[in-house]
Amino acid sequence: MSSAYTQVLYAACGVLVLAGIGVVWRRELSALLRLLALQGAALALIAAVQAAHGHSVELAVVAVVVAVVKAVVLPRILRRVLARDDQPREATPLVNVAAALLAAGMFTLAAYAAARPLVDLNPTPAGRAAPAALAVVLIAFFTLVTRRRALSQIVAVLMIDNGIAALAFLIAAGVPLIVDLGVTADVLLAVLVLQVLTARMHTHLGGTDLDDLRELRD
Repeated sequence: MSSAYTQVLYAACGVLVLAGIGVVWRRELSALLRLLALQGAALALIAAVQAAHGHSVELAVVAVVVAVVKAVVLPRILRRVLARDDQPREATPLVNVAAALLAAGMFTLAAYAAARPLVDLNPTPAGRAAPAALAVVLIAFFTLVTRRRALSQIVAVLMIDNGIAALAFLIAAGVPLIVDLGVTADVLLAVLVLQVLTARMHTHLGGTDLDDLRELRD
């Protein structure tokens, strides 16, 4: 059981990080949404594995909620936003793909170096996997500041939330059920608001490229 638990946990964390790197690599917005759904599924698997290992019913409920909201509902909402957009690619990111991938690798190494004291304090399989969650947060912040499309930045914000949630699952075996459900509801509400906002931006301004919007004047 322990060996299977470790292998599945590490595999889920690996998918979590690779999905984040995939977001850095890909420019097609539809691909970003698929990677976000994959990352949500990996996060739900982390929670489920931790629930099974710790025999936690609350965490199992959280895993189901995470799977539904982050792997299905949120990507579907964002696909509706994308369907209204006539520019399906991130055409002009601030950093080219090669440099962005190099930066993602450096952030991953930095996360493992920064999290070493945390791993030393908690040398369990979950503790050793914690740097992967921190790497996702760093990569997501990098994506947030280098992408110019509003939808890309929404994906980056959701990735930050995924990384923080994964860290909570790995280090503290989750958070109280009511807290996690409240945070998930807040994220869902925020994405619904952003869906309406981006739809109105596209209708009235003709697009959601932030560089183009900065050029607008009263």
